[in-house]
Amino acid sequence: MLDPAVPHLVVNSRTLYFSWLPADPDAVAALVPEGLRPHPDREVFMNQYVVDDESQTSGFGPYSLTYLGVTLVGMDAPDGVTPGGWWTHYVTSSERVRGYALARGAPAVPGRTSITERGGTIVTGTDIEGVPVIRAQVRVGDTGHAMHNGHHRYLTELHGQLVSSIYPVVAEPSTAFEIESVEFLDPDHPVYALRPENPLTIAWGYYSPRSSFAYPGGLTVLGELEPSYQVPDRRARSGLPSGS
Repeated sequence: MLDPAVPHLVVNSRTLYFSWLPADPDAVAALVPEGLRPHPDREVFMNQYVVDDESQTSGFGPYSLTYLGVTLVGMDAPDGVTPGGWWTHYVTSSERVRGYALARGAPAVPGRTSITERGGTIVTGTDIEGVPVIRAQVRVGDTGHAMHNGHHRYLTELHGQLVSSIYPVVAEPSTAFEIESVEFLDPDHPVYALRPENPLTIAWGYYSPRSSFAYPGGLTVLGELEPSYQVPDRRARSGLPSGS
């Protein structure tokens, strides 16, 4: 298993990253532990990405990944503007990545993400443990010259403690970007709580055929979670202790 204290680099992944307003704001807020403040609109974010070749990573090998979560207030990235987020779901095709992420507190489960380009349309799909759960369709343009660079901040739970990490990112977004549809396909799956409202309201986002980022080498411990916080179903079903 990879040492969770060792940093890792991923370059030129194909990435769709965006956020929306949810159909059930109360269900979204219920996924956030006490002591953290969800965005007033209960904004949900999702990142779907594919790493096609082992030459694109410092040790992960090729893999795909989707993570989702709830945008937070008062937990901004270092720029003081980009809001942090609480990870609720983290789905990866790689057993190596899954073990590394679990040891860092991510709620990682097995699954696959696909990104397919059809002319100027990108179609993405996420399966969780063999069940198709999310599909999105996006109109995109050519890769632009304007860069997206900065940091993202994500919080999660590890051994009963609230931990935070800062992830540097550099991406080359496409010149055009329009989310045409976001479908949550399985009403019985826990991820369905994060489905978007209808009509769809997109807060922000981009598609990049070349997005690079790093897993930092350390985690910042912010304190213990409130005793009322329960291990989510997704971890309980995995058979692994929380944060293991």
